[in-house]
Amino acid sequence: MAALPAYAPMMAQLGRLPEPEGDYAHEMKWDGVRALGYVEDGTLRLISRNGRDITAAYPELAGLADATGGHAAVLDGEIVAFDEQGRPSFEALQPRMHQRNPLKIRQLVVTTPVTYLLFDVLHVDATAAITMPYTERRRRLEDLVRAGRHWAVPPHYTDGGEHALADSRRLGLEGVVAKRLASPYRPGRRSPDWVKVKNVRTQEVVVGGWRAGEGRRANTVGSLLVGVNDDGGRLRYAGSVGTGFTDEALRRLGERLAPLRRDTPPFEGITREEARGGRWVDPVLVGEVQFAEWTGEGRLRHPSWRGLRDDKDPGEVVRGEG
Repeated sequence: MAALPAYAPMMAQLGRLPEPEGDYAHEMKWDGVRALGYVEDGTLRLISRNGRDITAAYPELAGLADATGGHAAVLDGEIVAFDEQGRPSFEALQPRMHQRNPLKIRQLVVTTPVTYLLFDVLHVDATAAITMPYTERRRRLEDLVRAGRHWAVPPHYTDGGEHALADSRRLGLEGVVAKRLASPYRPGRRSPDWVKVKNVRTQEVVVGGWRAGEGRRANTVGSLLVGVNDDGGRLRYAGSVGTGFTDEALRRLGERLAPLRRDTPPFEGITREEARGGRWVDPVLVGEVQFAEWTGEGRLRHPSWRGLRDDKDPGEVVRGEG
């Protein structure tokens, strides 16, 4: 059989619950790392949204290769870690995302195991599934994958988005994704056929600098200086983020920022006052923040750090798509 073709994941647009509700199914929005899973020749290969092979970081998922009944397949889903309350936690996932040391990975498999939550199938054996409607792909996925300790096909909602969104709030989840029942899978495209509806506002940002902290954080990062790309591809300053950091997150940030130093700000639109005390870095690291709103000057109000996103490229970070 020919090798499985390479795909790029379909993406959702940010918005409100679409109408009419009967045209859509609704799934939970999982707070993790998007990955396409290629099951082929008895092995699993995991590819991130930006095309990186992340298989080595998640060895506990390898058994998924034996859970498709001998079929080759391309699967889509989210890799998540859970907190002590059993809720998906982006913070808990952070050490798994960035670790490539085999010994430390084996330790993290025990202390911070992950689960691959599958929600779509793009290809089975020699047949592409992307032209099939969502409803048929969903049935194929449920028939294809046998649930295991570290992977599952979570239930979806067919009785209206309000019910799904209320459940997502009750469970402390990020929100839901509404998917048009008749829609095909559109690889590499952000489509209105999928609409993500959030309970909290988050934004991907590009890190372009930092300021030293005070007190016990005097020798480390006190706040990050961040930006987003405008329509012309220019990195615009979006404010500083000084809360939400754990000690481990600060340690990791220090290690990642040290080799990226530069002499000048990478941002457009930063004032002299905003730049005061800044230590600048090449804008190659992507992170995610939670925030209250955008100000009229294009600054994030009350942002809180959620973590680095190695699965995202700086050039794709734009306002409102986080």
